[in-house]
Amino acid sequence: MGRIFETRKHTMFARWDRMAKQFARIGKDITIAVKAGGPDPAGNPMLRRVMQNARALNMPKDKVESAIKRASGKDAANFEEILYEGYAPHGIAIIVETATDNPTRTVANIRMHFNKGGGNLATTGSVAFGFNRMGVFRLDPEGIDPDELELELIDHGLEEMGESTGEKGEPQLVLRCAFNDFGQLQKALEDRGITPLSAELEYVAQTPTELPEGEANEVLSLIDRLEQDDDVQRVFHNLV
Repeated sequence: MGRIFETRKHTMFARWDRMAKQFARIGKDITIAVKAGGPDPAGNPMLRRVMQNARALNMPKDKVESAIKRASGKDAANFEEILYEGYAPHGIAIIVETATDNPTRTVANIRMHFNKGGGNLATTGSVAFGFNRMGVFRLDPEGIDPDELELELIDHGLEEMGESTGEKGEPQLVLRCAFNDFGQLQKALEDRGITPLSAELEYVAQTPTELPEGEANEVLSLIDRLEQDDDVQRVFHNLV
């Protein structure tokens, strides 16, 4: 087991101190999960994953329960999940994951952000081929024997496991699996009493790109702009 590659940590969790935005993202995730698999987390792995992430963000339990209740109602919002692909300055590839109730508004805003940030919105498929969609689990390594865990999880879909750090420099274990094996690996961790710090479906860049600091900051400025849009859930890129 070695150090696992992760693109530069530049996400809403690292940069935004506006808790409301983080909770809004989780709220949308809850709505999507409930509509897809029902309000009972015991029978809905997607909802269990979102609830784990809510706990990692210290989202109050009553807010999570309220969001599930709202999502179960007949008047719950219908969010459409749409991916946008584009290029930041200096050829950095970007995938923007959105959840929207108004695609016309969203695509106009995403195009504007790219244009103002010195990039350009691209056609579907022009960027995604350079990424693998994977399940990504981040664990607190305390009390875990990494080598033993790695051996145990190989038969449950584990493809990569390595060391990394969190937003504050704290040590983490990062586990990756194929998209189709997400539920299997999630269950294997649950069966071992391991609660991930986060569990996400992410687009992992196949070919990371490193830029000089000045050029990297231009890219990060565009990522900032995208992440702050209300319809944007996550931004993935290949900048180291």
